[in-house]
Amino acid sequence: MANTARLKQEYAERIAPALKEKFGYTSAMQIPVLKKIVVNQGLGIATQDKKIIEVAVNELTAITGQKAVATVSKKDVANFKLRKKMPIGVMVTLRRERMYEFLEKLVKVALPRIRDFKGIESKLDGRGNYTLGIQEQIIFPEINIDAIDRIVGMNITFVTTAKTDEEGYALLKEFGLPFKNAKD
Repeated sequence: MANTARLKQEYAERIAPALKEKFGYTSAMQIPVLKKIVVNQGLGIATQDKKIIEVAVNELTAITGQKAVATVSKKDVANFKLRKKMPIGVMVTLRRERMYEFLEKLVKVALPRIRDFKGIESKLDGRGNYTLGIQEQIIFPEINIDAIDRIVGMNITFVTTAKTDEEGYALLKEFGLPFKNAKD
């Protein structure tokens, strides 16, 4: 428990006061907070092979430490041989301790393992949230490279309470996300 709360404690002791001073907030409730991290894998190829979803659920569960769920299609698309309610992806939503644990692992272990890594893009969505695309799941230490059938990517979305991109960027930068072209 002591190790998992390290980033949460760092937020309370260092990050929140720094953001309060930088943006001149008058209330502690105005300071942006990281609400959740959503990890999502789209697996369109799973329409041919059902085992792909099982493997992806197991891999995402191992990576995040929380049970992943299969996402299903909303409608029929004949061109893609897709039926309504057919599993086409997996996702997991992380909050509280698991969220901070995953964030720390992502920043300190997984991202540095990317080949020729020079930082991540610094484009937020306009409302202070950020989505990071990862090309291969093998950057996470829980994945045994010899045991995988195929390389699949994933999207990692950081949802914050920030009102602007500038606030969201400052929050994520303080958490240690290695942005390419630092704005400050």
